[in-house]
Amino acid sequence: MTAESPSPTTVDDSEELGLVSAVEVLRRFARRELAPSEYLEHLLRRIQDDEAEPRPVNAFTEVLHEEARQLAQEADRHYLRTPSEQGPGGPSGDRRLLGLPVATKEKHALAGRSHSQGMRAYADVIADSDHPVVQRIRRHGGIVHGRTASPEFSCATFTHTRLWGVTRNPWDRELSPGGSSGGASAALAAGMAPLATASDIAGSTRLPAAFAGVVGYKPPYGAVPGAGPFAADWYRGDGPMARTVSDVALLTEVMRGPHPSDHATVPTRAVPTMTLEQAPEDLRGRRIVYSPSLGDYPVQRGVRRQVDEAVAAMESAGAEIVEVELPWTTAEIREVTMAHFGHLLADGMGQLLRGREDTAEDYTLRFMEDACRQARRISLFESVDRERLMQEQLHSAMAGTDALVAPVSAIASLPATATCLDGLTVDDVFEGGARHLEHYWEAHMTVPFNVANRCPVMSVPAGIDRGRPVGLQIVGHPYDEAAVFDIAARFERIRPWAHRRPGRTP
Repeated sequence: MTAESPSPTTVDDSEELGLVSAVEVLRRFARRELAPSEYLEHLLRRIQDDEAEPRPVNAFTEVLHEEARQLAQEADRHYLRTPSEQGPGGPSGDRRLLGLPVATKEKHALAGRSHSQGMRAYADVIADSDHPVVQRIRRHGGIVHGRTASPEFSCATFTHTRLWGVTRNPWDRELSPGGSSGGASAALAAGMAPLATASDIAGSTRLPAAFAGVVGYKPPYGAVPGAGPFAADWYRGDGPMARTVSDVALLTEVMRGPHPSDHATVPTRAVPTMTLEQAPEDLRGRRIVYSPSLGDYPVQRGVRRQVDEAVAAMESAGAEIVEVELPWTTAEIREVTMAHFGHLLADGMGQLLRGREDTAEDYTLRFMEDACRQARRISLFESVDRERLMQEQLHSAMAGTDALVAPVSAIASLPATATCLDGLTVDDVFEGGARHLEHYWEAHMTVPFNVANRCPVMSVPAGIDRGRPVGLQIVGHPYDEAAVFDIAARFERIRPWAHRRPGRTP
């Protein structure tokens, strides 16, 4: 190593480097303590080691070894040439991700690469252009080093396909890391990427973040650009996932803002970017609504215990907690949202798979069947009108407060190979015994905030239940992203989770 090269650090070859925050990695780049190429090689080794395991995490559909190495070497040279241009937090402006690897969800198209979305019928499809969020990551100097797995067409809250195999949770490989952005959450939890892209139409960012013990953010509709006709779906929200709140803020700032290809995008204000050290260790002056079951969700005892403790920590830190229950039922939410999916998503999926239904996954066919059945029962106008009522009820519950908090999911996990074709039985419910749900999505407490999709929502780790991470949702008023990021950053300081990692005793 020459005198001009970045000097090695004592942690570069340790297992811990893969779990260092993105903000800290950028600082080390800027201080010449770590070269982008050295950091990339560490991540690639972790991915390679996982592939050699008898039961791998299997987070990636594709790893871009050579392309990523070339870009990392270019970043090395940039840091050596222009150290004075880098601030104390690393690059700034249009190069704020310079040299940093980012894992992108396969559905976020990469020009010249596969764009199957897990469908065997489309295994040979090649993208002709980058998805808008990929464009912005690359423009800011980010390096796409791997593409993450999802269930077929992102229509499930577990992650496995016959095309890519089973993606497993680093905390327990018998369990799923959630879905649809399960590859993203698994890669982050296993230290194979510092940042990842995700998407969310019913919880597909927040649920895997909760199941894998990382941070996931669903921006308000229009804050982050989408692609194609499904960008017009008002439940939709592409967004970031990472291991810390400040890392999520970093990627949010890169991804956000109007884009000419998505006319639903709107201008939004910058989000707070406090690191753990900068965040105040209190929540004084914050008034927060706590809704433990969002109506009648069957919350497991262990999940409820962890979320109760998290909310108690907020109260101890000075927040005023107002406990309420919304007049929602899982049956009503299922009917309204499945009708929505039947009119939009399932109809589009049906057109794509027409004549090739035999290639589809069984859970895909069941989703389409359930959604189309509800769409035949409930018109699009009626579903929108019932959505409006839910939005009004949420507004009433949150009036005069800064945010609402609730569990991300009523259950802490799903089996890695689950299909849940016959619904789901939730055991050990906090109030009452076991309860069978007609559709397993009724165990996930995320979709009401896709109905109220102008509300920003962040999933943060709340605690650990029998070795399984539990997530807490922080829900803001429409487009009030600043409050969500501020509360989340303070909560991370009050109840730190960085020490809670797969393979460690919590």
